[in-house]
Amino acid sequence: MSRFFDTTKLEFRYEPYPIGRVSPMVDAATYADMVAHFPPLDLFEYLPRLGNKYSLSETCHPAQYRAFIRETPVWTHFDRWIHGPDFIPEVMETLLARHIDLGYRAGISWARQTYKNIMGVLRGRRSHRGARFKAVWEFQVMPGQGGHILPHTDAPSKVVTMTLAMLHDGEWEPAWGGGIDVNRARDSRFAYNQLNRQATFDDMEVVDTIDFAPNTGVVFIKTFNSWHSVRPMSAPGQENMRKNIIINITAN
Repeated sequence: MSRFFDTTKLEFRYEPYPIGRVSPMVDAATYADMVAHFPPLDLFEYLPRLGNKYSLSETCHPAQYRAFIRETPVWTHFDRWIHGPDFIPEVMETLLARHIDLGYRAGISWARQTYKNIMGVLRGRRSHRGARFKAVWEFQVMPGQGGHILPHTDAPSKVVTMTLAMLHDGEWEPAWGGGIDVNRARDSRFAYNQLNRQATFDDMEVVDTIDFAPNTGVVFIKTFNSWHSVRPMSAPGQENMRKNIIINITAN
């Protein structure tokens, strides 16, 4: 994928849902610039709903978010790329090359997309084929001492989630945790979760953990069982923060 992300080394696992890891995700010089100009915590909004995290985004302190991007060159360029005409096609091509077809077709008109969506609903089918895709992104921070995100599968409108850790070398100890857990529901009654109800950590079996490490990207697909979480972390002090960016492709 051009511009910011290099996904040539992206490797997926497909069970219990498609999730991939890539490292490094960004060239060293650009990544150092992104980390050095990560926004300060006082710009963020606290969001306790999923656990213990802070967000700066188009919906969480949007004025501060837009001002910070506008005033910070590396994030200005990143934002233009995410919202530009090439980003979503590049993501979809990358996924299709790895046997993940999400129904994206470039060039379909808005009217045709709307017609196909309406007909799909009338026929009792819901598919991403013909949907209108949109990319949004945010800065996210969690306290390294006790910060966590409860198990969930993401909102139905989300199609693809991409995350990138924002860390200086040596800033984070692997023993503190912070990795993304790939979960499987212990109770079959939790297996289907298209509408994204929350669960507890005890409800989940951890199938795999993708470590939180510098310049490591994670890409996963929203499914009915895409349970994932971040378990409570054990950094020695609140000055140790788990920082990352999150990009979502959503379907309307």
